[in-house]
Amino acid sequence: MTRILISGASIAGPALAFWLSRSGHDVTIVEKNDGIRPGGQAVDFKGTTHMRVLREMGILDELRQYDIRDGDAAIVDEHGRTIGIAPGGLGSGELNVPRDTIATVLYERTKNDVDYRFGDRIVSLSDDGEGVSVTFHSGTTDRFDLVVGADGVHSGVRRLVWGPEEQYVEHRGHHYVLADLDLGDDDVVYSQPGMTVMLGGSKAPTFIVVAADRFPEARDDVDEQKRQIAGALRGGRWRIPEIVDRFPDARTFYADSISRVTVDRWSRGRVVLLGDSAWGNALSGYGTGLALVAAYVLAGELRLADGDVARALHEYENRFRPYTAASHKVNAGALLAPRTNRGIRLRNLFFRAASIASPLMRLLDLPARGIDLRRYQHAGALLED
Repeated sequence: MTRILISGASIAGPALAFWLSRSGHDVTIVEKNDGIRPGGQAVDFKGTTHMRVLREMGILDELRQYDIRDGDAAIVDEHGRTIGIAPGGLGSGELNVPRDTIATVLYERTKNDVDYRFGDRIVSLSDDGEGVSVTFHSGTTDRFDLVVGADGVHSGVRRLVWGPEEQYVEHRGHHYVLADLDLGDDDVVYSQPGMTVMLGGSKAPTFIVVAADRFPEARDDVDEQKRQIAGALRGGRWRIPEIVDRFPDARTFYADSISRVTVDRWSRGRVVLLGDSAWGNALSGYGTGLALVAAYVLAGELRLADGDVARALHEYENRFRPYTAASHKVNAGALLAPRTNRGIRLRNLFFRAASIASPLMRLLDLPARGIDLRRYQHAGALLED
């Protein structure tokens, strides 16, 4: 039995824990939040490989119960007049489920087999080649055979082992916000140079994208995040002043930069990165599906390697890295919140073409549908014929 520590209890971490625990590994997940983080966008899955992994996990039918079909949204001018259509299918795959719902389903499927340590985080790692000694913020220490950083774009594991975040994370000139605000039932998009607001009615949080230089660090200070975003929205027309005034009432409020992660190698010794911590590109549309499949691959290679951790980590990266390249080409901020009126007009023309021509929509999904990986005989998998 191998002792494995995973940092991060969003989607990639629990998905990996699902497979590892069924292969007999002793798995611990440490998560800095006090529980599963609420809120977040709906995330989508598409293509046969995504569907196959969900089916083998036995959660596909359960997730279908929470599927959200995005309808077309009216693009409006500052007077509220409709000037175009943003196709709902642009942000949806074959399955479109709220992020926190998926995280909760995975937690429920793993909580009896995995040691979850909420409200804690890793503060130091010492890899001696035979194992990794870990010190936690709580003051406790432990030792593991493998440590997995599944802790997102701002990965603490990557910072401790690879180095400062600025060496690996590229700010792409925009920030985004997800806020639960009651602003009506209509799906509406409004843009002016450097800012876009999308109202998702009752089924989705308000989504805001602003063009701005990187703000001072405030990930643990929601009030400061609200002040930063309010400043970036100064001069906004349409309903933007009203929306900013409603920030204090938001049930959840999450803000971050639109950033891209590039890491030369995903593993160092007995520490490995998974998901956004290794190849994240915010709002690319492929992140969650890639993370889910990558967890399947990493667990499969560890099972095949039969204790040879170095070989397993090499095979995991060698087989999966090519599939992450396409997600790096997407710059969602530039598409969603162009900096000029001309850019907004061109984007609206693209949306109009996409709403008319369904083949164009399918082209956007090709990177996700193009994943073709070896099949792993995971213990407990619900295999298809």
